[in-house]
Amino acid sequence: MDNTNDKNTFSMSREHLANERTFLAWIRTSIALMGFGFVIIKFSLFLQELAYWVEPDSGKTDQSSPVIGIVLVGIGIIIALLSYLRYRKISRQLNNKTFTNRTIFSLVLTIFLVITGILVFVWYLIPMLG
Repeated sequence: MDNTNDKNTFSMSREHLANERTFLAWIRTSIALMGFGFVIIKFSLFLQELAYWVEPDSGKTDQSSPVIGIVLVGIGIIIALLSYLRYRKISRQLNNKTFTNRTIFSLVLTIFLVITGILVFVWYLIPMLG
């Protein structure tokens, strides 16, 4: 019985399972963003209906919230797609034993989400201050 081959197979299994766990974490992130976007859209519609019943003649409706919600849903879809492509790429690299660690995906996504979060924060903070 060859212990070296068993250790290599076990090691490869661990690497592939780690890759799958990372993929699933990205999928959870994309689902959370899509869910948050959906909640923003629905809550915005609720507020519009409420505003109509309180002041039917005002004609003023805030259209920014649905746009932000739609953007978040879109970001979630893009993250799901990119995470699958990344998962497949890393899986191929692990099979070919050519894995190279690149953090550009994480870096770009983090920067994008931080900027989006700051913009949403400022967008909702400005009316409260003024």
